[in-house]
Formats: sequence, structure tokens, C-alpha cells
Amino acid sequence: QVKLVESGGDLVQPGGSLRLSCVVSGFTLEYYAMSWHRQAPGKERELVASISATGDDIAYADSVKGRFTVSRDNGRNTLYLQMNNLKYEDTAMYYCRRLHGGSWGQGTQVTVSS
Repeated sequence: QVKLVESGGDLVQPGGSLRLSCVVSGFTLEYYAMSWHRQAPGKERELVASISATGDDIAYADSVKGRFTVSRDNGRNTLYLQMNNLKYEDTAMYYCRRLHGGSWGQGTQVTVSS
């Protein structure tokens, strides 16, 4: 059974940092491109970052470029999202998923507030 479990979300002040983790099971992470998405209240879910199976091909939404870094540890079946210089508009529920479709995790809440 495919399962994705996100963690690491928290309440943080503007300018702060967080690292999100996504532990996967039920499939072999190293064979799949992965992605992070987020959904703010009242908004559509949006793609934030993606990373190829080998980690060689990485892409970011313009709104997070230069602040967020996606990485993966296939040996630990874990996907990461390092988020620096957080802004109010980064407040959202964050989800990981296989880039080309599949199950969603339960998400982890990131709230940026002073």
C-alpha cells in the first residue's frame, strides 16, 4: 500500500526557516520523480517543487525560487523541502506526491506569522 507521511510543519516568523520531510512506503522511491505541493485556504493546490528520480532535474515555482530547496534521500525513502526566508504567503498545507500522479499524504501545516 502506497503511503506518504509529511512532517516538519510549524508556526514560524517571517524570515524563518523550516525543513519538511516526506517518508514514503509501498513503492521504491528511487524509481520516481517526486514533488511538493501546497494549498492555502481558499486557493487551488499548486506545485511548489519537483525533483527527478536521479535528483538531476529540479524545478521550482517562481514564488519560491531561491528560497526553497528540494532534495531526496532514496536510501531513507525520504523527500525533503528546505524552506528559508519564509513569507506570510507561504502559509499553507504542504503535501508530497509522486510527480506524475498517485496518492496524497495527509499534509503538514506551515504557518508564517509574527
